[in-house]
Amino acid sequence: MAAERLVIVGGDAAGMAAASQARRLKRPGELTITAFERSHFTSYSACGIPYWVGGEVDGPDALIARTPEEHRARDIDLRMRTEVTELDLDGGRVRTRDLENGGRESWTGFDKLVLATGARPIRPPLPGIDAPGVHGVQNLDDGRALLDSLAAAEGRRAVVIGAGYIGVEMAEALVHRGYDVTVLEQREQPMSTLDPDMGALVHEAMCELGIETVRGAAVTAVLTGEGGTSPNGRARAVTTKDGTYPADVVVLGMGVRPETSLAAAAGLPLGDSGGLLTDLAMRVRGHENIWAGGDCVEVFDLVAGRERHIALGTHANKHGQVIGTNVGGGYATFPGVVGTAVSKVCDLEIARTGLLERQARAAGLRFVTVTVESTSRAGYYPGTRPMHVKMLAERRTGRLLGTQIVGREGAGKRVDVAAVALTAGMTVEQMTALDLGYAPPFSPVWDPVLVAARKATAAVRAAGA
Repeated sequence: MAAERLVIVGGDAAGMAAASQARRLKRPGELTITAFERSHFTSYSACGIPYWVGGEVDGPDALIARTPEEHRARDIDLRMRTEVTELDLDGGRVRTRDLENGGRESWTGFDKLVLATGARPIRPPLPGIDAPGVHGVQNLDDGRALLDSLAAAEGRRAVVIGAGYIGVEMAEALVHRGYDVTVLEQREQPMSTLDPDMGALVHEAMCELGIETVRGAAVTAVLTGEGGTSPNGRARAVTTKDGTYPADVVVLGMGVRPETSLAAAAGLPLGDSGGLLTDLAMRVRGHENIWAGGDCVEVFDLVAGRERHIALGTHANKHGQVIGTNVGGGYATFPGVVGTAVSKVCDLEIARTGLLERQARAAGLRFVTVTVESTSRAGYYPGTRPMHVKMLAERRTGRLLGTQIVGREGAGKRVDVAAVALTAGMTVEQMTALDLGYAPPFSPVWDPVLVAARKATAAVRAAGA
């Protein structure tokens, strides 16, 4: 019997995790695996790019978990710098273009297909947005291009458009590089992944770092010289409705969208955000032998009860494991997420899990909110730092809906307690009885998360009175 043919489109976290897991379960004589990656790198940590740009970690080699040669040594036919340009689902084949050999095109057949095409930085249709010196930051090629651009820049002024996770992290990286940084954010506060009152704390930290943050700034164009065109075409400034901000380099930090152009052209089902829709086994809905994972899919939000697009490497690796298990003849599922993420600005740690206020309203939930200020350690212990914890709870049931934490050392990873509670469907009252670790160097007697849970419990009771 001939071996089944597995084709994987995309050679980063989800795609190569699927390839590796499928290979563990099936030998080459049972399953051939061919993976296509259009960039120069595979199996890398995109989350490490800001720290590479900022000079805090080496790159790009230090950010690569497994090289193409290591994958090939495991009988995975990984073809780098090869772009998939068309999916022929009826014919069971994909069209590819070799980006290194004159664009030579060919077809490769498959019995099973995995789509792991990732996401692309949001690049609004503005004048000058594609000019040299304007950079999205999504993969290692992007990181290397940005570093090259920084080296070629004539001045030391940077503008970051957008103050989400990537925008804030890249702003800090550019400060470390010695740049004067301006962040232009359309919303009222940076970090739209937090509620505005918590985002205000991030704004304060950015100002302390010397980052000029302009809120309510609607970008209208990237200028590239007198009259809009400079001799070398490079970006020279960013304009908003209210002002112009000089720039020797521009970084896009407005988030990402699922890269599903191939899937859309092939008629595969997409959700509201443009991400592929899958079942619990990560199989594309309505297609028995097609799977998808990583930043190109929508995931089920266990708290809101609906699909959302959340681009995180943690999810992508889990998707790949599930896909590889199922392709390899086993059984695995990915039940969903609660939306946990953590970041930092200098020494300020920023974390969230579950729903924000606007998301809870959009889901039709009635809720109470509380915010507490506590400390990272016992108040008398040296090095104690303040910490703000915000908690949302369902008004009638007291079910935890979301938690946001902003503070210094020891703050960020406390969100994991809330993430577990959300996954378990716990109420805030049940959380108050959690047996968390305590010692003065690590926590007050009442951990800040439990203090917030106590206050949320009281708010739920008062709302029901």
